Amino acid sequence: MNYRLLIINPGSTSTKIAVYENENELFSDNIEHSKEDLSSFPDVMSQYEYRVEKIYDSLKSINLDMNTLSAIVSRGGILPPIEAGAYLINEQMIEDLKLPSAAHASNLGALIANSLSKSLGIPSLIYDAISSDEFTDVARITGFPEFDRHNVSHVLNAKAMARKYAESIGKAYEDVKVIVAHLGGGISISAHENGRIIDSESDDEGPFSPERSGAAPLLHIITLCYSGLYDKNTMMKKIRGLGGLKAHLGTSDCRKIEKMISEGDRKAELIYEAQVYQIAKGIGMLLPVMDKVDAIILTGGVAYSEYLTSRVKKMVERYANVVILPGENEMESLALGGLRVLRGEEKAQIYHHPTAKI
Repeated sequence: MNYRLLIINPGSTSTKIAVYENENELFSDNIEHSKEDLSSFPDVMSQYEYRVEKIYDSLKSINLDMNTLSAIVSRGGILPPIEAGAYLINEQMIEDLKLPSAAHASNLGALIANSLSKSLGIPSLIYDAISSDEFTDVARITGFPEFDRHNVSHVLNAKAMARKYAESIGKAYEDVKVIVAHLGGGISISAHENGRIIDSESDDEGPFSPERSGAAPLLHIITLCYSGLYDKNTMMKKIRGLGGLKAHLGTSDCRKIEKMISEGDRKAELIYEAQVYQIAKGIGMLLPVMDKVDAIILTGGVAYSEYLTSRVKKMVERYANVVILPGENEMESLALGGLRVLRGEEKAQIYHHPTAKI
């Protein structure tokens, strides 16, 4: 049976959409949103109608008959900790995605998918939400009794690449033990065992990245917070958006930085080597949580850089085979997840607001 799916993946400055027929991509579009357009909206949720209109405009350009769609699959946003996998979008999910504490561009995907699917009478799903959480109990404990650790990582692509690696060696995802380092504007590293992410380092726990500060000494962070120089919003931007390579070198574009290095910029070389060092170190921190690691997978947009991946590989290949699967592959991952549900290979879960310490 043929299934046709609309895939929606909102990001901070773009909305990616695609149409798949079974495993085949029929159409894709990366709808870019200018800073000028987005600056007119007070918050992410108020961008809803603007983004819906842009999606319709894109689909009209290919004369897509919306009635031929079997389902709509969206990137999962910032929800309370939930199991990974597929979830039917329902009103409780929509309410939780609208909470101010969960503000993130990806949250709009479920809202848009829900609205479109209702008008068409077809199911809408999210798959492998950002906040999917399968940690072991011991991995949750912090030095602060006031809060636990929860997984916030690039779940969608990390699991997809782990599945792809498993298939390449003739095994199921549930039968391999891998560490996946997603290298993008933000970096997260995750440990996969028995088909679950049992531990991870989020973008504020592990390596700094092109745009994010990564882990840093807490005492220094506290000093900055109480220095009177920065408000909360400014500090949050220093952590996400204006940290890492951007803060040190004025750009988050690794291609530009590698060009700077080739032209003899010693500061750029040192900072870039520090990012390599921290990625390798972050991978090393997760090695002890499994008794054996079949592979270390480097993925994400930055994994296209041979300069960076070759250096990371050299530092960690003594521990396990290093496999490089560059790119984010999020659209394909969402489509394949939706297909598994439509084909009855996986059951979509019903979302309920979980009660958890956060």
